[in-house]
Amino acid sequence: MLILGRRHLEAVLGEFLDNYNRHRPHRSLGHQAPSNADTTPAPTCEANNAHLQRTDVLGGLIHEYRMVA
Repeated sequence: MLILGRRHLEAVLGEFLDNYNRHRPHRSLGHQAPSNADTTPAPTCEANNAHLQRTDVLGGLIHEYRMVA
């Protein structure tokens, strides 16, 4: 990713930090994000009945996946 100035850098870092702290699973936290570490994990769906939904972050550099019914 090519950063085009201070505002762009701040926007990219803000989006990355949001992903890191609110969405990205951390092994040491039982695969919870730091901001969700105190809550119980959402129940998982049966793998054969669920579908994956993909969300692109940072213009597609990071892909987030979650199960949807």
